[in-house]
Amino acid sequence: MIVGIPKEVKKDEYRIAMTPAGVHDLRAHGHTVLVETDAGQGSGIEDNFFENEGAEIVTRNELFERADMVVKVKEPIAEEFDLLRENQILYTYLHLAPAPELTDVLLQKKVAGIAYETVQLADGSLPLLVPMSEVAGRMSIHEGSKYLERENGGRGILLGGVPGVDPGTVVIIGGGIVGANAAKMALGTGARVTLLDVHLPRLRYLDDIFSGRLKTLMSNRLNLRESLRHADLVVGAVLLPGAKAPKLITRDMLSLMKPGAVIVDVGIDQGGILETSRPTTHSDPIFNVDGIVHYCVANMPGAVARTATFALTNATFPYALALANKGLKKALQEDPALKRGLNIYKGCVTHPAVANALDKVYIDPESLLND
Repeated sequence: MIVGIPKEVKKDEYRIAMTPAGVHDLRAHGHTVLVETDAGQGSGIEDNFFENEGAEIVTRNELFERADMVVKVKEPIAEEFDLLRENQILYTYLHLAPAPELTDVLLQKKVAGIAYETVQLADGSLPLLVPMSEVAGRMSIHEGSKYLERENGGRGILLGGVPGVDPGTVVIIGGGIVGANAAKMALGTGARVTLLDVHLPRLRYLDDIFSGRLKTLMSNRLNLRESLRHADLVVGAVLLPGAKAPKLITRDMLSLMKPGAVIVDVGIDQGGILETSRPTTHSDPIFNVDGIVHYCVANMPGAVARTATFALTNATFPYALALANKGLKKALQEDPALKRGLNIYKGCVTHPAVANALDKVYIDPESLLND
């Protein structure tokens, strides 16, 4: 198979979808690997590192023209739409639920779109989302702390406080990978931390591993409203695989919060949990609504590209190798987790949550794979 690794073109995105180690292993299995010129530069990986492992360094147009499978980090944007080809495998984060235009392009092009974020194991875990969720969860506290500074529009709060002064209060909505990592970092600063989730077993688990230092609450409207009243920093960490994030914080709820409080909406890739959220970039990360600072960067791990690249590819590469070695149909048929990652195939929507979010017809991928 010919595997293409393009340079990411989304604003402020510095990750790359494969490391030289991945190129080495693909070449060892007889595959051709095309890497776009300077694709790894943002992660500190120069072209010669890929060439040394057998990759061909090519232009973007040549890469998309030749590649049977394109492996990316972020979803294609408008300038890449015309480069996609029918039956080409696109393996990347897609986040289609809030992206009707991209979905329509992939359907029209009849691309085989496999989304990292919906590859799902039998236990419900999302192995290709975990590493970036770990990064984003930890970053949420770093970034939130920065924008709590007065010169950045925040309340002027040091999360950990100092002797004789109260620490700040962090409220985390969602107890998954993002929420747990945010809690770990927030507790490390010395802040008071409350975490809300709808799953009681998860709250029991988090209470146990944090030895009671983390205040846990069942997530309901009353508890959320009361928590927002006390929050200096709120982290939105809710994810429904493949679906739009629920709008848990409405605009009127912002009036409950302290002026200059900060909300980091980590789930913005899936639409965000705030009614007032909209995607931002690392170069222009925040905006203010009703006195509340909103941080809604859609590719948070892109700011720590080298760490994020290696963490991501540790998880994504085994599936990429399986697709290259076995071909699309066999790889999907033999691995139910990977098959759940198939969002678009043969001009059809093949993930139920994506179909529901976009009001499209859902087609069971098994029926298409057996054609």
